[in-house]
Amino acid sequence: MKLKVIIHKAEEGGFWAEIPAISGCVTQAETWDELIHNIYEAAQGCLSVDLEGTILSKQDKILEVIV
Repeated sequence: MKLKVIIHKAEEGGFWAEIPAISGCVTQAETWDELIHNIYEAAQGCLSVDLEGTILSKQDKILEVIV
């Protein structure tokens, strides 16, 4: 899967990044190298969904896909 990331310079220094394809998925860092690491971590965290607490009926199915 390829995701486009928009990287911004932060007013207070450092950088912040957003992944538009994943609503609300943002991260920040003081250095470029730290930001790159944080982008991967943020994407993985935003895409991992815990189904705990989700109510499923007998007709519902769960499907995992790799893209």
